[in-house]
Amino acid sequence: MSDGHGSMGLPAFNPEHPYRAGEDPIMDAWYTTFFIENHLDYSAYPDCVASPEQVRFMVYAEENERYYPCSDRMFGSIMRREKSRCLQEKYEDVLHRILDLIDRQIENEWDKTFLRCLFKSKYQHETRDGLMIPSRLEKRLLKLYLDRTQIDDPYLCEKAGRNKQAFRMLSSEAFQKALNHIDEGDLLSFPAMLSEIKGCVDCLKLQRLFALSVEDSLWESDVVLQYTVEDFLMLLGRSLAGDGVEPLWDFLLVHRKQGASGMPHPKKILWLVDEAGGVMVDLAIIRYLTQLGHKVIISFKRGPLFTKVDFYDAQEDEILCRELEDVLLMKEQRLGKNELVHILKSDKNIMAICDGTREDLNLLLASTTFARVFKEVDCIISKGPDQRRRFFDTHFRFTQDIYSIAKDENGVASIWYKARHPAVIKFSHKDLEKKAQAIISQMEAAKQKGMTVIFYSGIIGSIPGRLAMAKRIMSIFIRFLKEQSANTFIINPSEYYEAGMDADDLMFMWEIVQRSCLIDIWRFQLYDDIIKAFEIMGTKVPPEWVGKDATFSTGCTKEMKIALEVQKQHPEMQIIGPSQEKFLRREEYGIGKMYDRRLSEICAV
Repeated sequence: MSDGHGSMGLPAFNPEHPYRAGEDPIMDAWYTTFFIENHLDYSAYPDCVASPEQVRFMVYAEENERYYPCSDRMFGSIMRREKSRCLQEKYEDVLHRILDLIDRQIENEWDKTFLRCLFKSKYQHETRDGLMIPSRLEKRLLKLYLDRTQIDDPYLCEKAGRNKQAFRMLSSEAFQKALNHIDEGDLLSFPAMLSEIKGCVDCLKLQRLFALSVEDSLWESDVVLQYTVEDFLMLLGRSLAGDGVEPLWDFLLVHRKQGASGMPHPKKILWLVDEAGGVMVDLAIIRYLTQLGHKVIISFKRGPLFTKVDFYDAQEDEILCRELEDVLLMKEQRLGKNELVHILKSDKNIMAICDGTREDLNLLLASTTFARVFKEVDCIISKGPDQRRRFFDTHFRFTQDIYSIAKDENGVASIWYKARHPAVIKFSHKDLEKKAQAIISQMEAAKQKGMTVIFYSGIIGSIPGRLAMAKRIMSIFIRFLKEQSANTFIINPSEYYEAGMDADDLMFMWEIVQRSCLIDIWRFQLYDDIIKAFEIMGTKVPPEWVGKDATFSTGCTKEMKIALEVQKQHPEMQIIGPSQEKFLRREEYGIGKMYDRRLSEICAV
């Protein structure tokens, strides 16, 4: 009997009109199976996979659309169950890469035969249904290899050798002469004003370094040891290709023709490094960018992934470690917003994190720290073809502008640009600080009039799916308080919520206000307050609100700690509400959520 879904039981996949959950139960089931089998389903693996809210820090998906970490072509092939030649070739490439690793590193013939048979069996099992993303297959097989052989990093020595060779190249007299060489053509193209020449020099030097950064033969073979100044000049003189060249110069505020238009506004850049060896050229570029006033956060892989540079290399590789000596290594995987902003505002211009994964770019498995950095910076610069595919061979748009630097089919460096989704609403920490200061100014004006300043902390987003009602309850009760009390200025936090704000933004803004020492009375919502609000509305208290008070709120729990700290500085401030001992059950926001991350498991959104 026909089910109306074609011979395979599924409608055709079209990335230009992506499928959205809820349109078709059969497709929903197949989508869910895909995510579960790839260990990318948040519901099935909440301790490993990023929550939808965390993913939204990085990916702007349409309503009910689910992000997947592979190209549209790959995803479409899997969704159609067609087992295309493209997919099979990618699978085979992964297998051959692992088998080559066995042949290179395992000397004992018995062990070699055993491992080859083991991996062929595992490969057949994992690819049987055609559901596996090739990069996920690669991660599983590589992990199995590391577990079975007890080799920490099969490419440790090779990566160290690449970094050492790249360092020697960059330090060589021939390279330095070529990098700083100016010929007559360059002189003729310089502007007449001295104030503009620096911009031209900056652009020329960056262009040369970007051109060099994709020349992997320089650290993969010994050919570079014979290079002369002329050889380097030929490489450094190659033009950059791609539609992202001019946008990148505009972003960095360096221009070859016009020169610099003034001191650049410092930018925060998340730089996704790629291969060992190439990272040394990346660092040369990054250091030059910091001289222009920018801040750069370097992202490494969490652990071994063939010749990709990882966070362990950043701490243990002799050459790389020396180059990163003055770089702040941020090891915390769940860094909070306030801690991150504090670091970004420090005098450190270069920082380093790991992305939390051991595979090519996978935003579903990225760490909380990586997601927060992604959200806070001004752009992403991604190196290499593997990360380029994840950003550009997909219809998904992101929350930041993406620049990709990789070698094109002609062998030259190309820069691609993908603008962030136009609907993205971004609140920088400076924006939030301004909003906080505007509220503080209102508080100061009220106190000058002799008014009592009251801050009201209550449930706003802590009950999933009840944000509108929470705001209504708070507003109704605060209006009641104002009617009962004369000459008071009561701050209603729900009035300051704006679309696009998440818990990170709100807590950062409110903490500035709360620590101003301008609050006379800090009132935390009681259950009696909620009862009174529903009484004014003329209705009974709904089940989900019964017994609730400020102690149910993650934000209020954090705010009680702040209130007690402020009270030590400002003893006259009164705290009204549930006793502080009851603020124990809420621990930490899920990233991007308005409620404790544990509530995801027990509350229906």
